[in-house]
Amino acid sequence: QVQLVESGGGLVQAGGSLRLSCAASGRAFSNYYMGWFRQAPGKEREFVATISSSGRRTYYADSVKGRFTISRDNAKNTVYLQMNSLKLDDTAVYYCAADLYGTAWLAIGEYDYWGQGTQVTVSS
Repeated sequence: QVQLVESGGGLVQAGGSLRLSCAASGRAFSNYYMGWFRQAPGKEREFVATISSSGRRTYYADSVKGRFTISRDNAKNTVYLQMNSLKLDDTAVYYCAADLYGTAWLAIGEYDYWGQGTQVTVSS
């Protein structure tokens, strides 16, 4: 069982920045691929970014490329999402997810564990 706890969400003005954190339980964190997803009101959950177990490979949704950066600290069992130049459309609940076998990548349905989410609200 893997537990994921997100933090760092909040209210920010457009153009501002936030850094989300996701702390994971378990000693095998360094083996997991990790992803960030988001769900806006009335919309389906969508992929935001993912990172390989080593941190050497990352991939982003086009909508956040160049503004968001995913990273991880395996010594702290934590994955981060640095969000810069935030837009109104970035308002959503943000979730982190763990892919235990490195096979999910962008496939939301293939992630094995999910956090409870953290709200990000971008105001004008």
